[in-house]
Amino acid sequence: MEFWNHIYEHFNPVAFNLFSIPVHWYGLMYVLALLSALMIAKWIVKKDNIAITKEQLDDYFIYAEIGVILGARLGYILFYDSHTSYYLTQPWQIFNPFIDGQFVGIRGMSFHGAIVGFLIGSYWYHRRHGVPFGRLMDLVAVSVPLGYVFGRIGNFLNQELVGRATDVPWGIYVYDTLRHPSQLYEAFVEGIVVFVIIYAYRKRKAFEGELILLYGFLYGIGRASVEFYRAPDAQIGYILGQWMTLGMALSLAMALVSALCWLWIQNRIQKA
Repeated sequence: MEFWNHIYEHFNPVAFNLFSIPVHWYGLMYVLALLSALMIAKWIVKKDNIAITKEQLDDYFIYAEIGVILGARLGYILFYDSHTSYYLTQPWQIFNPFIDGQFVGIRGMSFHGAIVGFLIGSYWYHRRHGVPFGRLMDLVAVSVPLGYVFGRIGNFLNQELVGRATDVPWGIYVYDTLRHPSQLYEAFVEGIVVFVIIYAYRKRKAFEGELILLYGFLYGIGRASVEFYRAPDAQIGYILGQWMTLGMALSLAMALVSALCWLWIQNRIQKA
């Protein structure tokens, strides 16, 4: 347990150097997250005989990922970054991986921003190619959670989004403070638990698109719960008392919107 408590002192967040450019474990985990989501989607399409061809899925993956990357980066700048005005006045710097000529990578991604970008990219694909939007969303709801596990492990390996101070025996020292390994809590709750529930429920859905609403509700509640163990963003702090973070507020809003959309659609179905 002693080694675990001090694991950051024995771990290098840089996996290797490609020529002179450092390749971080976080980047590798992000790639694994994307690839695993695609592989799971292809498996589910075949297993459940979903009416989406391999070519359609590959094309959709490109639309979705462009939306995710743009939305995640822009969402971070709008919601969390302390230099929002700088990026808005110099937008070419948003994806600039260099600072003062030194490669530092692109830092700062927002999950909730990624959701917005993903929805826009998905809707655009739906409009251009005619694949039912709800069908795409349900496939994503099953495919994404396990990929998300890699993303949170990447946060852990990158020593970011750390937990609140604690005295639990499995805590991790971040500098001189023992903290909850909240990134791993999130990987389990928002990734594995959400996947198990959606996977088990998927054949009971009442309409196309129900699974993505279930995902939005489960993720929102799960993320809000784990936020009690996660330290607030340093540049923002708590937005209410000494407990509510911006991430918690956005997650609860996401859960509420998902629940209201589900009730609205169910009401329309019953009246039809």
